[in-house]
Amino acid sequence: MYAITIREPGGPEVLEWTEVPDPSPGPGEVLLDVAASAVNRADLLQRQGNYPPPPGSSETIGLECSGTIAELGEGVEGWQVGDEVCALLAGGGYAERVVVPAGQLLPVPGEVELLAAAGLPEVACTVWANVVMHAKLTEGQTLLVHGGAGGIGTHAIQVGKALGATVAVTAGSAERLDRCRQLGADITINYKEQDFVEVLRAETEGADVILDNMGAKYLQRNVDALRADGRLVIIGMQGGVKGELNIGSLLGKRASVFAAGLRFRPLDQKAAIVADVRERLWPLVEDGSVKPIIGQVVPMAEAASAHRMLEEGSVFGKILLTAKS
Repeated sequence: MYAITIREPGGPEVLEWTEVPDPSPGPGEVLLDVAASAVNRADLLQRQGNYPPPPGSSETIGLECSGTIAELGEGVEGWQVGDEVCALLAGGGYAERVVVPAGQLLPVPGEVELLAAAGLPEVACTVWANVVMHAKLTEGQTLLVHGGAGGIGTHAIQVGKALGATVAVTAGSAERLDRCRQLGADITINYKEQDFVEVLRAETEGADVILDNMGAKYLQRNVDALRADGRLVIIGMQGGVKGELNIGSLLGKRASVFAAGLRFRPLDQKAAIVADVRERLWPLVEDGSVKPIIGQVVPMAEAASAHRMLEEGSVFGKILLTAKS
């Protein structure tokens, strides 16, 4: 089979479409013929040599995919060869074939096309695990999403609205904010021109839940933007890794700060998240309340160009990589 390999840590040009050995499923695993994968910011870090995969996982980039089951490993039940699925991966998505634990499989939902389904597993599991399972967002509350125009952001907007929340988002241009409004965002904030803390205070009593991809740069301002008993969930470090926080402001609001990744969670935790996503989120996808937002589709062999697009911030929603021409 062919897969994207990394010649050496560096820029997008180090990605190469190379012939590699086919993987084989072990007990509890399935082998997928990949239809498409999707590009995530973690992929850029791995390409640069800054985010190695978990021990025992594929060295190939790619945290999600869609495809067809080609082979079942020993002990796998509930799935059949030929089933169309999408999958949460620890690695291996940028390839024609990939092995995945059966507990990380999801059926392709409703009327969603097989290729488009590749853009769902990582964002769905990230948003659901953090915003719903941990932060307990409920109807009538306010959700602030930083980076509303990205893959995570476009998904979080829809989930928040489907749950009956008021959704505020930040993005860097009027055009991107307008598209966020089309997805259902109630409050849109241009972070280049506006202070999101001031806007939230003017429009609401503050956010009940904040989904943050910036990390250190926004730490104190995020706490300032919370209302009493608010929950700040940090899932990224685009704004740095070290920040200062006034603990008094946290105590005064009885607020909490939670940080969590997905890739390095134990298999049982990932399986539990996937199961909850399938039970409670997938019906919202099947009825069209939540849809995959695909901004660009690129042949997998041209993954370098897809990485450049993500780095430039020129795409609204997800970038897909198709395994077959």
